[in-house]
Amino acid sequence: MSSRDMERGRKHRGDTQWTSWLTPTIVVANVAIFIVVMFINDCPKTTRGANEDCVAKFLGRFSFQPLRENPLLGPSASTLEKMGALDWRKVVQGNEKWRLITAMWLHAGIFHLLTNMFNVIFFGIRLEQQFGFIRIGLIYLISGFGGSILSALFLQNSISVGASGALLGLIGAMLSELLINWTIYESKLCALFSILFIIALDLAIGLLPWVDNFAHIGGLLTGFFLGFILLIQPQLGWEESRNSSQYGARAKSKYNPCQYVLFFIAAVLVVASLTIGIVMLFKGENGNKHCKWCHRLDCYPTSKWSC
Repeated sequence: MSSRDMERGRKHRGDTQWTSWLTPTIVVANVAIFIVVMFINDCPKTTRGANEDCVAKFLGRFSFQPLRENPLLGPSASTLEKMGALDWRKVVQGNEKWRLITAMWLHAGIFHLLTNMFNVIFFGIRLEQQFGFIRIGLIYLISGFGGSILSALFLQNSISVGASGALLGLIGAMLSELLINWTIYESKLCALFSILFIIALDLAIGLLPWVDNFAHIGGLLTGFFLGFILLIQPQLGWEESRNSSQYGARAKSKYNPCQYVLFFIAAVLVVASLTIGIVMLFKGENGNKHCKWCHRLDCYPTSKWSC
């Protein structure tokens, strides 16, 4: 959405622009955690007999794993697992439920980290300035949690890390916010197609090998539903009609019927989907048994690669 549209939305709500501090804090925390992970990884020490293969050896214990092991310039899989990566067996059989949260704060490599953090800044700051840190923080965390649940249900033979689920949740919330507050924005179709293009691009990237598209999809859907609940704004003209009512005129309803319907449906869906997902996960269910074709959503085999 354009800055002009965001400003127009704020004026109709009677709000001033929020100062964005949570999004930069999230970025700093992710970078700090990556540095700690690389310190613990200590490639020269843990890569036995292949010290010369560590990438950027001048960084010492912060050097990266050999490219054949991690082409994203990052730590080993064992280090990520030790630090809290999403692992179905440890979550369900090892009762380490906290991994559903910690996985979204870890990244497989410097490229992975920079890509996600750039997008978190781009989308997060704009949303936080418009809606405040509480609502955007809730969307970020709950979307990341929803992405972890869907990932654990379908990817049970590999580990997963990254803030992609939380990031897609922010983008999904932007889409639902546009839809539920349709009347207050200009350039609606341009904004709609821009957001849909970004979503399509992210999901297309998720079809590549080694990219967790289930975290993308889970985070996107969770954020999409939450946007209808947390980012709803008064309909166009409500503020003016409220002021006019002081002089005997009938006040306009704060939200239109369509907004109420979308709010209610989204609330039911987000609670139901998260509840069902959690129950299925801790019962040890494998999502692939209930959806024979869903594995295609995570990786689509071509002549260039296999899954």
